Amino acid sequence: METSGRECPPPITTFGDIDLGTTLHNNIKLAKYDKPTPVQKYSLPIVTSGRDLMACAQTGSGKTAAFLFPMISQIIKYGGPSPESGRRKVFPYALVLAPTRELACQIYDEARKFSYKTGIKSCVVYGGASIGQQLRELERGVDILVATPGRLVDIIERARVSLSQIRYLVLDEADRMLDMGFEPQIRRIVEGEDMPVTGERQTLMFSATFPKEIQRLAGSFLYDYIFLAVGRVGSTTDLVTQKFIRVEENEKPQMLLDLITSVKGLTIIFVETKRKADMLEDYLIREGFPATSIHGDRVQQDRTAALRTFSSGQTPYLIATNVAARGLDIDNIAHVINYDMPTDIDDYVHRIGRTGRAGKEGMATAFISSENINIVPKLLEILNESGQEVPPWLEAMKGSNYRGGGHFSSRGRGHPKFGGRDYRNEGGRDRERSWGGGGGRESSWGGSGYGGAPASYGGGGGGSSHNSYGGSGYSGGGGSNSSYSNSSSGNSWW
Repeated sequence: METSGRECPPPITTFGDIDLGTTLHNNIKLAKYDKPTPVQKYSLPIVTSGRDLMACAQTGSGKTAAFLFPMISQIIKYGGPSPESGRRKVFPYALVLAPTRELACQIYDEARKFSYKTGIKSCVVYGGASIGQQLRELERGVDILVATPGRLVDIIERARVSLSQIRYLVLDEADRMLDMGFEPQIRRIVEGEDMPVTGERQTLMFSATFPKEIQRLAGSFLYDYIFLAVGRVGSTTDLVTQKFIRVEENEKPQMLLDLITSVKGLTIIFVETKRKADMLEDYLIREGFPATSIHGDRVQQDRTAALRTFSSGQTPYLIATNVAARGLDIDNIAHVINYDMPTDIDDYVHRIGRTGRAGKEGMATAFISSENINIVPKLLEILNESGQEVPPWLEAMKGSNYRGGGHFSSRGRGHPKFGGRDYRNEGGRDRERSWGGGGGRESSWGGSGYGGAPASYGGGGGGSSHNSYGGSGYSGGGGSNSSYSNSSSGNSWW
């Protein structure tokens, strides 16, 4: 935990330590929020004291409540602006900008939940949906407006919303908004319209990373702000068990089936292309696994339906491109699989942040192939900075065409570590599905050695018996019967 800035208020230990009003405290209890998360402990007293805030926190840390609670509390206490009669233009009291429609809708849902029985009106606007319907919703009045930048600019140009009464401005996942090219729209909204200037409004920025672009944005938008960093900036949460499996492209489909069979619960599977998302959805359905997909080519109605069936457990396997990597906040996601590793380490951090949220534990598994060599140095940097022992096969990939196999597991055991040492160099000792490197016995996830017995998933030598899924190592991987490896011909897909 790191804070900087003058006269930073002390953190709280319970929600009762801060005066949010009786109604909001009751709603917090109804939502079964027992105790504040670390980011809430520090940010709530900062925001309720009226200070601007730049907060860097791991995904899933409870940031939404950290800015909604003070906002709702203030509107209850002092009331929002009075609309001008006879005009269709609305005058919101608070504005929350978010990068994606999914995140905007989730913030809107949370705002409605915690505004229960307060009379506070929330509204959400985003691209890809009927603007006419959204305008009709706005006409009913709005205190808290949640918006994606592009759609808000469109509505401003139609003279249907004024920002002149804004007292709270929130930029959520600001780094993602910059990555998506929204900086011109954000600057127009904040600096080019009728919004109160810096210092006359309260501005809160939340970001998982703090690159120079975010620092410049903070310098432009924030006044006498407090900087808050929870955990190592740009890191993963300690609640996520991370596993790395060395596997080539043609081995991934079968490896995925074995993986989702062994780990139960809601699972997000990340791929790099929309075509592959559709193909993988079809593949899993054919294999008897209820699946759905979400990507940029799906219309909003289909995306909403996919998220609904996934969160309800009707289709517990969600294949997604980066459109769902940030902001997606669904309870009880047990497993995140990077079927395709991203090219950017921040995308990796945000993807696995979909699990291990709000104090719950989760698992993240990444398939590492020879095509991922470019991201390995950054991945190793994160592991080394956190004091984690690095698996030899992953270290060997740095700047090379290493073709071994292996499996690495790490477990978070306290800030700022990724986790304890759980890499088994010479293979697992458990006969039933051992997670290790270098071989093992039945159903062993092997590594850079010697192969194994039946159904050994390995690299470098592979298995010597049937159903061995080998890597592309020293002897080309696979065993003698039904072998899948780079040197044998089985199970090629895509």
